[in-house]
Amino acid sequence: MDANYDVIVVGAGHAGCEAAASAANMGVKTLLVTMNLQTIAQMSCNPAMGGIAKGQIVREIDALGGYSGIVSDKTAIQFKMLNKSKGPAMWSPRVQSDRMRFAELWRQMLEQTPNLDFYQDMVTDLMYEGDKITGVKTSLGIPFYAKAVVLTNGTFLNGLIHIGEKQFGGGRAGERAATGITEVLVDLGFDTGRMKTGTPPRVDGRSLDFSKMIEQPGDDDPQKFSFSDLTTPLLEQRSCHMSYTSLEVHDLLREGFDRSPMFNGAIKSTGPRYCPSIEDKIHRFADKDRHQLFVEPEGWNTVEYYINGFSTSLPEDVQLRALKACAGFEHVKMFRPGYAIEYDYFPPTQLTHSLETKIVSGLFFAGQINGTTGYEEAGAQGLMAGINAALFCREQEPFILRRDEAYIGVLIDDLITKGTKEPYRMFTSRAEFRTLLRQDNADYRLTPKGHALGIASDARMRRMEEKYASSHAFIDFFKTTSVLPDEINPILERHNSSIAHQSDKLFKFFSRPNISMQDMQEINSVRTYVGDNELDVEVLEQVEIQVKYSGYIEKEKNNAEKLTKLEGIKIPKNFDYSKLKSLSFEAREKLTKIQPATISQASRISGVSPNDISVLLVYMGR
Repeated sequence: MDANYDVIVVGAGHAGCEAAASAANMGVKTLLVTMNLQTIAQMSCNPAMGGIAKGQIVREIDALGGYSGIVSDKTAIQFKMLNKSKGPAMWSPRVQSDRMRFAELWRQMLEQTPNLDFYQDMVTDLMYEGDKITGVKTSLGIPFYAKAVVLTNGTFLNGLIHIGEKQFGGGRAGERAATGITEVLVDLGFDTGRMKTGTPPRVDGRSLDFSKMIEQPGDDDPQKFSFSDLTTPLLEQRSCHMSYTSLEVHDLLREGFDRSPMFNGAIKSTGPRYCPSIEDKIHRFADKDRHQLFVEPEGWNTVEYYINGFSTSLPEDVQLRALKACAGFEHVKMFRPGYAIEYDYFPPTQLTHSLETKIVSGLFFAGQINGTTGYEEAGAQGLMAGINAALFCREQEPFILRRDEAYIGVLIDDLITKGTKEPYRMFTSRAEFRTLLRQDNADYRLTPKGHALGIASDARMRRMEEKYASSHAFIDFFKTTSVLPDEINPILERHNSSIAHQSDKLFKFFSRPNISMQDMQEINSVRTYVGDNELDVEVLEQVEIQVKYSGYIEKEKNNAEKLTKLEGIKIPKNFDYSKLKSLSFEAREKLTKIQPATISQASRISGVSPNDISVLLVYMGR
């Protein structure tokens, strides 16, 4: 058995898979250790990828050269672009996934990745010398040595599952918890805490009456996640359906509150604010007569359905009675009940921007161990931790994304600067530069960086450069080509827009908010240009956004440049803030704990005032 590696990744969930793939694709010898090779990339909760802000993250992972976008496209059963009624900064792609195919394809892609080995066992101990990681030890006592270790343990660290008054150890339904690692890390000086998440029941679709529900089909013109040409949009899709709870359902659920771990004190940890259990919803929002339930198929060829919106840890008999009172569920058969799970996490303020721990050199954390929720947030952290573990092995500078460069940069900066006391979920509102960080331009922003690292292929880079050149040439065409009033006015009149009295540049008319690319293609010169240059949907969409939002984009770029100047002012490592007496007591305390790398990061720490930043600027200026 080969026991020596550059990078060891512990855990094969979404974070672990992206970490192992990125490290191995950067050419370092990598080992992926997991408790069960049959559950690689398991979708533990909902069978879907993407969503509001999460879809942007998946596109960013793909643009950098990660695998999540490709796997999502190839195993999708439905595609939707959410928030299309809002501006493009809010558009977010989402797919329903075939759960079994998703995990199968992830494993196949990992097995085809050079430099990557696998081993099935539980890691129970870490090996280190002083403050440097040297490897891991498994439950069988087998040591594996490495220069860097990435922990992606998900919900498995001392996991405890709750169903009503029943409790049992486990990291997922039917799988045992992982033990040992928390205790080792605590002995090393790490702070730890407990978090809670949950999942709804799974039911037999043959027992549902879909005629009583509202059909939720996919988009008429579905797109895809990956910027590569390795995937294609869906030609056929499966529908989801929507039902509702009712006052009767709420009364039935309340009957079990005395046996609910949420209310009887059995669960003491914090759950996800933005994905509450059904019992939490009817308790907190007692004025609501009903709540939405999304009935989601688990794949192309299975009768199993996921009841999104009905996450619960109530006793299984209460779950079933309440479900049967929902429209279309009168004769429902349950495959398995919902449950809650508590698990250990480590406050992420103990990490640097590279996701390396501050206490142990060469040790990286990614995913739910950092207090996040969601496959997408986990995959993004895994990708970055894998990249930085490989760079650590090469003794190269870490790869860090700024807040104005990617949602991934916002995610990591939020975690290590602000920390989190509840499962962290990404939203578009968390990104102050979301007009720059759109899902449609993730390849422009990040593919050159992925290519420089060696994980985005030459073919991807060429494809991005061609798209960039085509879109900018088309924008120049709009800026330099004029149109006569006779040709533009019928379009303007149709949209109740003021007419033109003399010829003017196409760009000026296209910039009007109610004039679309489809309208512009009624003009001969535009239609001819599109046809002659064989411009695809991606380029047309990109050009429309760039033209219509050019003012907003320019404003955000200017604001981002100001932020970048503060990013350039470094704070020495382990700086002694106690010597700056002009700082407030709270600022000294927070700055000493978090040890920000730059003035910009320091400015985002809760409790650090503008006056404190002025003090730091004066001192660093000296």
